Formats: sequence, structure tokens, C-alpha cells
Amino acid sequence: MTSASISRPVTSSSQGILRRLAITLPLVVALTACGGHVKGVMQPLNLAAEPKGNAVVDMLVATSRLPSDDPATLFSGERSAHPAITDVAVSIPSDAVRASGTVQWPKKLPPNPETDFAVVRVKPMQTVQEGHEWVRQHANGGHAMVFIHGFNNTYEDSVFRFAQIVHDSGADVTPVLFTWPSRAKVFDYNYDKESTNYSRTSLENTLKALVEDKNIKDITILAHSMGTWLAMESIRQMAIREGGLPKKIENVILASPDIDVDVFSRQWTELGKHKPNFTIFVSQDDRALALSRYISGDVQRLGQINPAEEPYKTKLEAAGITVVDLTKVKSTDRLNHGKFAESPEIVQLIGQRLVTGQTLTDSDVGLGDGITALVAGTVNTVGKVAATTVATPVDLISGNLKPLPKKKPGDIGGTLQGEKAPLN
Repeated sequence: MTSASISRPVTSSSQGILRRLAITLPLVVALTACGGHVKGVMQPLNLAAEPKGNAVVDMLVATSRLPSDDPATLFSGERSAHPAITDVAVSIPSDAVRASGTVQWPKKLPPNPETDFAVVRVKPMQTVQEGHEWVRQHANGGHAMVFIHGFNNTYEDSVFRFAQIVHDSGADVTPVLFTWPSRAKVFDYNYDKESTNYSRTSLENTLKALVEDKNIKDITILAHSMGTWLAMESIRQMAIREGGLPKKIENVILASPDIDVDVFSRQWTELGKHKPNFTIFVSQDDRALALSRYISGDVQRLGQINPAEEPYKTKLEAAGITVVDLTKVKSTDRLNHGKFAESPEIVQLIGQRLVTGQTLTDSDVGLGDGITALVAGTVNTVGKVAATTVATPVDLISGNLKPLPKKKPGDIGGTLQGEKAPLN
């Protein structure tokens, strides 16, 4: 190295690189620190009796992961050409020892069901018919909830998180988890993203099986982070293949969506004329999405938009998309990326209203301290939009909820079809 190279002036380009490193490196460190819990919790406990006050969440788990041949992990982060389905049950400790919104990982193995989340049943299924039989036995009101996790998740991460969401939401649903091949390593972001593309047809087939099941009346898709990309690609693929989405797919909830806003616009448009109810949870202080933005060409991520600003406000209202802004909500997650699952108000909102297709349209409805929403109504026959910006702090999740009438986004005419997408 020469003295000239040492004294070379800093250019605007190199300043940009240094600035980007200054932003991204702390986020990478924070992401790396998020996986410190004990591993290998899928070996089921053999309990003579459930501890008093515990709850058990039964779920059907579909996956495109490769089996690990280890009963403690079940599936790895590698990809499989042969999707698998498994009946899994998770014991959740009493509310007396666990706060809503938390996943209590065991500090050591085996877990203590008095204080820890614990797997109490694992039953692999060999045929699709076995899956349909499981659905028949767990068809709670005919409402199915399909959860798709995000980046940097192991099989067991997604199982425990979904168990927490189902329990804390109080949702009367048939719980179905779709877990895709994430290596659960911060520096494998691109591998994970390609794994979502690899899994599109597997998720589509899972949704089709539920649509065709006579015990299921309607389906809510709840996707988080990078899993929102997989969800949107799968239903877009289904809509193109079938000439539209099945009516049973009534609700799509995107939490912290790690999707380029331009790409989401095109995906949404290509779902066709009749779309499900869409709800999006966003937060402008989401540090994980800030990192994703920097490594994805500095294009705004859908989960970081400010829905009260233009052009988003007008386009979202016209599209009939409800956006809940969680920016001011405090989180124990240093990345502010999992607020939807940590907030008792939000998980109850998902379980008690959104799953049943109730839209948020009352002007006096709020979502608790620090939570605001841009509530888009349906387009009426003359093409006008009924929309309200919801004020805080009125507690939506209090005492007696009065059911709101079911509403659908409806036909938005020609204004957002074709080449004109909702956020462009």
C-alpha cells in the first residue's frame, strides 16, 4: 500500500458506502443476537397430565423443508421436493406465569411445562386424506388461519410463534402453519428469499387443499416479514392459474411486509377483479426492514410506509386496503419487527375481528395507545370511497365488542386495474 493510497480523498461514493455500513452493521449485530434461545425443542414431552391452567394449541404444519432425521428438530433449513404435513401440539404455560405476547423458551431441556412452551405431540402424516381428517376434527366454526413466518426462522421458531398467536388472539380457528426452508442465519438472506420462491407452489397447494375441504368455510392468511412475499406470490400464482382467487380466501393480513412497494402494487393488481380483505401492519421504526431496504436497492419496503402520507393514503383508500400503523407502539423486540405478535391488542384484533372478516370502519374506533389506522372502506356503485383515519387512544379491544358487518373490497372499477397499481 502506497502513501498515495492512504491519503486518497474520500469521494461521495465512498461516503455513501461508509454511511450504509454505519447503518447496516448495527442492524446485523442486532439480528444476530436474536437467536439466543435453546435449540432442539421438538422432541415431545410425555406428560401424564397437563399442568393446571395450561393451554394446548393443536396445529397442522405443512412444510417444504427437508427432514432433519433428528426428532429434536424434525426439519432443517434445506429444501425438499416433497412437502410434508405434521400434526403438532404445543403446551402453553398458565397466564399466571406468562405475559400475553411472549414466547417462553425453555432455558434448558427438557422444557418445564409449568413455565415453558413445550411440544406435547408430533404425528407425521403420510397422506393428504389424513390432513383432511385432521381438519375435520379441528374445524372450529369453519374458519382456517394459515400462518407464514418470516426470515431467519427455524421450524421450531415458527411453531412456537404460531402457537403464541393462536392462543393469545383467542381466535376460534383451524390453525395451519406453513413453514418454508429458512436457514435461520442472518447472512443467508438471499438463500431465504429464494426459498420463498421455491415454496410458492407448495403453499398454493396447501391453500387449495383447504379451499377444497368441505369443513372449511373461509380462510385467513396471516404472513410476517419475508413470508408476506411468499404469501403474495402464491395467491397471485393461484389467481393467474385459476382466473381469480377462490371466494373462501377472505382475508389476507400482512405483518411487517418485506416487499418492495412497487412489486406489491403489481402483485395486488394481478390478483384480479375480486380480492380478499387486505390488512397491513406497518411500523416506520422497523429496523429489520431498514436493513432489507439497504440491501435491496434502497427501495421502500411496504412494511415501513407512512400510510397517512401521499401517495400511499389516496391509493390505499381507493384500493380498500386497511393499514394499521404500529410505529408508536413500544416493543421488547430491539428490531421493532414483531410488534403485531407482541401486542395483546393486535393479536386480539386479528383473532376477534379480522379472521371473521370484520372491517374497521367506525370513525370513533381506535386500536389502543399509540396505535393508529388508515381504514379503507369499500368502493360503492358510484366509485367513491368511504374511508376514515382512526384517532387514538380509544380501546378497540375492550369489554364487549360489537360485531361490525362483513364488507369486501368490492370492484374498484378501472382506476387501479391493468398497469395502474395501488401504490404507484
